[in-house]
Amino acid sequence: MRKTAWLLSLCLLLPAPPSMAQGCVAAYSRLYGELFETAQRNLPEGKSLVDAVPRQPPAGILAEYEHRRRLPGFDLGEFVASQFAPAQSADSDYRTEPGQDVRQHIDALWRVLERKPGAVDPRGSLLPLPYPYIVPGGRFNEIYYWDSYFTMLGLEESGRHDLAVDMVKNFAWLIDHYGHIPNGNRIYYLNRSQPPFFAAMVNLIAERDGPSALTTWLPQLQQEYDFWMEGADTLEPGQAHRRVVRLADGSLLNRYWDDCDLPREESYGNDVRTAAESGRPAAEVYRNLRAGAESGWDFSSRWFADGKTLATIRTIEIAPPDLNSLLYHLETTLAEAYRAAGQADRAARMRERADARKSAILRHLWNAKDGVFEDYLWKEGRGTGHVTAATLYPLFFGIAERGQADRVAQRVRDSLLQPYGLATTTVRTGQQWDLPNGWAPLQWIAIRGLDAYGHEELAATIARRWIDGNLAVYRQSGKLVEKYDVTRSAAGGGGEYPLQDGFGWTNGVLRKLLALYPDAASADTRAGAAAPARH
Repeated sequence: MRKTAWLLSLCLLLPAPPSMAQGCVAAYSRLYGELFETAQRNLPEGKSLVDAVPRQPPAGILAEYEHRRRLPGFDLGEFVASQFAPAQSADSDYRTEPGQDVRQHIDALWRVLERKPGAVDPRGSLLPLPYPYIVPGGRFNEIYYWDSYFTMLGLEESGRHDLAVDMVKNFAWLIDHYGHIPNGNRIYYLNRSQPPFFAAMVNLIAERDGPSALTTWLPQLQQEYDFWMEGADTLEPGQAHRRVVRLADGSLLNRYWDDCDLPREESYGNDVRTAAESGRPAAEVYRNLRAGAESGWDFSSRWFADGKTLATIRTIEIAPPDLNSLLYHLETTLAEAYRAAGQADRAARMRERADARKSAILRHLWNAKDGVFEDYLWKEGRGTGHVTAATLYPLFFGIAERGQADRVAQRVRDSLLQPYGLATTTVRTGQQWDLPNGWAPLQWIAIRGLDAYGHEELAATIARRWIDGNLAVYRQSGKLVEKYDVTRSAAGGGGEYPLQDGFGWTNGVLRKLLALYPDAASADTRAGAAAPARH
């Protein structure tokens, strides 16, 4: 009975699908109130609490808290540990084999990072999925949306097409169940999505399974599009609604957004501190932090009004080139899927929308002076002036004109290319999506985008430098990690949490690059004498 009551109380806090994005899912702060807020403000790792499993229903925990906190010597950390069981990671006993070739290491890691479908403790925050899936590793013990496309690149190279298909099936299930793909399969992620790579995943599967993959997942591709474009048809020029903005000239572009204007439950203490430092309305800061988290670049100077301070974050004021390139690709994929399904009229309409978006990207997001595609302040009608690796998305998705691609290539050489790969931005802020860090997904976007426009030499240079940096850390530690310092051969740092190893998208991109650039695969792919390292 007590378990049933707990489940009912949690379910009552969740909006009914498919309108999940139109509510504010704040299950833990509502269920645990002052206890949750106090714990998240004072304990070092907010995500560990919302990932933990309560040992009894919330009412019992709160009663214990009210009793114990008034006693002499009360210790908040000890109380939380007594009431919440930490989430268990299936890879806690994994160790690297000394001298193992990095490709063998990655192939073995897929089994470590794989999670099976089945029963999930209903008292916890994890949302069950019907098919096997890969998690990034470390503190990230759930599926992540945009991570998974880059993970799938490696799965295909490792001969795990079956698991890549299962990943797509899980995302299709999430769309069917919640109306969109959440940031990850946790209750506290339901309010936001992530960069919409679902169409890219479907196309990746179609490379092997044929065009039938497009029609198989056509309903979910359309639902994904409807989520991102909700409200577009009634927008007047200069207005925005959720993730859509209509510019003064009538063009439609997209932005990142979150309906919720409360602190992120998994980063509650961080968000409260940021809002307090900002001098701005707290709700405004919280929404922009959440939108920044939806972007996947959490956090980066590209979102900051002053270019350096998190408290000035303004994500919802920006129409980004990476997001709009992804939605262009979704529109072109839908056009092809409808054509394959024999629905010529709908295919033509989606093609028209794609063409209109491409025109808007080229007209508004291209900075001819600096030779970059840049973030666009849609209310002010101007670019931000930031040079970031997002400039390469219009090359990856075939939007850029030839001359623009040439200018971008030169800007990459001049501003972003580093000894061990491509930097994310040109400024150092201490945020993890800024210099000196480089990230696997952005290397892949850059390499393939540049290669497609005839800049094979620059693409190969980025690939080899990135591989060299990955392998240098692997030789030293026996690990592949979340991000790298591309100014030197070192693991990355900065941001809200310690560096994580595991790591899904690094494994995927490296595994694929070693196949595309076999000359970079040498004796250096082995860990050498590295001591066994815990993952």
